[in-house]
Amino acid sequence: MNAELVVRLAYLAASVLFVIALRGLAAPQTARRGVVYAELGMALAVAGTLLRREIVSYGFLLAGAFAGAAAGTLISLRIPMTRMPERIAFSHAFGGLAVALVGLAEHSHRVRDGPPMNGVELAAAGLEVTLGAVTFSGSLVAFGKLGELLPSRPIALRGQNVVNGLLAAAALALVVVPVAHPEASAAIYAAAAVALVLGVSLVLPIGGADMPVVICVLNAYAGLAAAATGFALRNDVLIVCGALDGASGLLLGRAMSRAMNRSFSNVLFGAFGAVDARAPEAAPPPTVASVEDAAVVLSAARTLVVVPGYGLAVSQAQHALRDLATALAAGGCTVRYAVHPVAGRMPGHMNVLLAEANVPYDELFDLDAINADFASTDVALVVGANDVVNPAARTDPASPIYGMPILAADAARTCIVLKRSLAPGFAGIDNALFTRPGTLLVLGDAKKTLGALAAAVKAG
Repeated sequence: MNAELVVRLAYLAASVLFVIALRGLAAPQTARRGVVYAELGMALAVAGTLLRREIVSYGFLLAGAFAGAAAGTLISLRIPMTRMPERIAFSHAFGGLAVALVGLAEHSHRVRDGPPMNGVELAAAGLEVTLGAVTFSGSLVAFGKLGELLPSRPIALRGQNVVNGLLAAAALALVVVPVAHPEASAAIYAAAAVALVLGVSLVLPIGGADMPVVICVLNAYAGLAAAATGFALRNDVLIVCGALDGASGLLLGRAMSRAMNRSFSNVLFGAFGAVDARAPEAAPPPTVASVEDAAVVLSAARTLVVVPGYGLAVSQAQHALRDLATALAAGGCTVRYAVHPVAGRMPGHMNVLLAEANVPYDELFDLDAINADFASTDVALVVGANDVVNPAARTDPASPIYGMPILAADAARTCIVLKRSLAPGFAGIDNALFTRPGTLLVLGDAKKTLGALAAAVKAG
């Protein structure tokens, strides 16, 4: 069996494993298995690439592989779940940078040493560099917003969308120039520079509330850039996995948009997430309860639905929450978890967080599966969630989140909210749930509060 056949078989097996992995990642119960399939597929793809006859020296490849593996392992072991969204954005940034550099290097190599790129390869290389550069700079801005190094509110100039359109048109025009005039090789570097500016200009006007969608879109850009790389390098597995990555990112982004009852274009171009400038209406003061009061209510509950939010991740309270749920279940309470599609700062953030605390998959329910049950639930326990339980989405047509499907925590007989303060969420608006009759507000760090609640419930 010759090496070329082995490479093609490895690429075919890798492509099949990537498809199976995506299927597995569609549900929490099979997500771990899906990740394993993806890892096996990537290992086969790398092994196949190392067998390609174009490789003349393995020294730099092995050095880079070991350095990247060491850095990735160290970062993954040390990073807390709280910062996983920033970690994903950071990974996308350097994935985009890698793709752009590969495109520039291949273009330079072919111009210098030949054979010259044909029109299709030139167009693919130009798109690869452009999309990679947009992904790099846009992901760095997303990283800054998620990590609060940059303001999470939209930062937009007047006519921002027009500016973005002109930048995109300029980048595409520069991609076309080498196709029509192969000697104009400098145009691809100009396209990369324009694309870097475009990435910043695209993400700055998007508010922190929309970061789950932005992460999906940036993932799609990275996938499309990888597919373009495959065409430029004539690498089948890059074409397949890049197309899968790009398509899944766009589909997931659209799903996240639907979860917020907004169009995909409104998320990307609507500058959503600005602080509500309207004068707040007079509202009754919240009922602030002590840990002891909340523990009494929880101990008497026969049914409990937990609504986790980003505050749970911030305080790293998932294990304390699991401890409380175990104590309540031992007393005969039925505990379930309601996970909103855009809870947290990236798709699936809450699912991963709860899985880390060994919460059984069959206790996790999405919005459609559990929303009708809140009306017959004794207690809804909201831990660090805000916009996804805000009744304004149903009752206030002037609210920026009006029409967004929310978890009906306000329909439960009693709602207990664990929160650091009454500060608004990413959407920048007040939450009437916190001040309505029947809601008990327990202020403080979620991890400490949940630990104290668990101790009180166990003490009886």
